[in-house]
Amino acid sequence: MNISFEGKVALVTGAASGLGLATAKAFAESGAAVALADWNESAVRTAADELTAQGYKAIAIRCDVADDAQVEAMVARTVEAFGQLDAAYNNAGVQNVLAETADTTREDYDRVMGINLRGQWSCMKFELQQMRKQGSGEIVNCSSLGGLVGGAERGIYHAAKHGVLGFTKSAALEYAARGIRINAVCPGLIETPMSDQMVAAGQGDALKAMEKSIPLGRVGRPGEIANAVLWLCSEAASYVTGQSISVDGGFIMR
Repeated sequence: MNISFEGKVALVTGAASGLGLATAKAFAESGAAVALADWNESAVRTAADELTAQGYKAIAIRCDVADDAQVEAMVARTVEAFGQLDAAYNNAGVQNVLAETADTTREDYDRVMGINLRGQWSCMKFELQQMRKQGSGEIVNCSSLGGLVGGAERGIYHAAKHGVLGFTKSAALEYAARGIRINAVCPGLIETPMSDQMVAAGQGDALKAMEKSIPLGRVGRPGEIANAVLWLCSEAASYVTGQSISVDGGFIMR
């Protein structure tokens, strides 16, 4: 199956590294003009510059998705640069500080919810305003395996990722008859800078134990998430909306 995004415009948040960067590259390689957004301005600019140096259409946008004004400006900048918005992958996210629920802090709750849940809502809000004008568009929200199961000492993160699925389904219902599809991906254990940070924080043993429970017997690759996102945003998935696709090597089957 040849998926092409020629003449299309894609927006990816958390695009400076990991899943976001892999997906931005995949969109560009499939013909889309891509807006790469991230709070890390220097890193996202480097990523966009590398794509333009290879002949692709790409711009970098500094955006903290926890700030509504920055999100609104991100969407406006994308449309200003490329004239439309056809596909969006809302990927930006952070981990919580590991702690039992009784020991979690309001500060960490607000930080994680602000990025992982309110940030997803804000991105959808402004993306949908543009897509509603166009009468078309595809959105993929990044949830997680943590949006499908619980996790000790990860309650804040898992609550936010469960919430992403609720927003996805509800918005999909609202816009299904208006030419806009909204879905979510739920990555399992994927080799990314975030997983590296978890190892550095002393969670390596837990990750190794999780890896042993993956039926396919290995950690996933960022490109495998990118492939799922591009499929969901393509005409090949034209009858798919409101779904959460678990890309986890079969882990959730257990």
